[in-house]
Amino acid sequence: MYSPQIILEAALNGLMTGAVYALIALGLTLIYGVLHIINFAHGALLTCAMFAVWIAWAWLGMDPYLAILPLVPLMFALGYGLQRFVVGPASHGDDGNILLVTLGLSIVLENVLLALFQSDTRTLDTDYSFQVVALGPLLLSYPRLIGLGGAVVVTGLLWLVLNRTDTGKAIRAVAKEKLGANLVGIDVPHIYAVTFGLGCACLAVAAGLLMPTFYVNPRIGGAFVLVAFTVVVLGGMGSIPGALLGGLFIGVVESLCGLFLGDSLGQIGIFLIFIAVLLVRPTGLFGAKA
Repeated sequence: MYSPQIILEAALNGLMTGAVYALIALGLTLIYGVLHIINFAHGALLTCAMFAVWIAWAWLGMDPYLAILPLVPLMFALGYGLQRFVVGPASHGDDGNILLVTLGLSIVLENVLLALFQSDTRTLDTDYSFQVVALGPLLLSYPRLIGLGGAVVVTGLLWLVLNRTDTGKAIRAVAKEKLGANLVGIDVPHIYAVTFGLGCACLAVAAGLLMPTFYVNPRIGGAFVLVAFTVVVLGGMGSIPGALLGGLFIGVVESLCGLFLGDSLGQIGIFLIFIAVLLVRPTGLFGAKA
């Protein structure tokens, strides 16, 4: 039997890990909400961002949190370019083709990373990687606490962009009615590319928040995206509040399952929830019926 203090610590640390899961899911659900497709390249793009953070630390001596600042516009530009000049033209307007294109893009990116970095696992060592913050009798991971704050800030900024800017209003218009948005003069391909870019920018922030406590190899993105898919299904496809709350909940479940069942079975609760949500409420917590 574990003491209540240990259980509470595990739950709080899981909550903080879940915030980064939510950030990954945020990009996924944003792309789905506007383009109405599942981006199978999401995991490979996360891996690219994590390697970029590692390169900034190993080659340039840059702190991983500071590396987020230049990486966000770079990942936005990469996402914009991929959607505008690769995914969009190659799909020929067919959603089924988009799925195949993003899947092919994922395979290409993973193999390029394998060719460049081999299959070795890489980590970075910072002064605060293993620091803890005392909250009364509880000890909380400092990097994960930063991750929680970063995820909440990014979610708030994204909400402001979508609800308080002309670009955000255009994104919501395209998400609701593409043909009507096109008729009133909105450049739909441009908005698609901006949305894809915003999804990739979220991955840049997530990569910077993950690297102080996680490792990176060319296939690591797939593991995170499996969790992100569960978060998106739980919160509701296309729902930003759902992605945040779903990520926090999934993080707590993973942490508590790891505590009681062992690290090797820590994610079993996540996929049990995934199956249960699909059976009981396929639209998720905040999703709307089609």
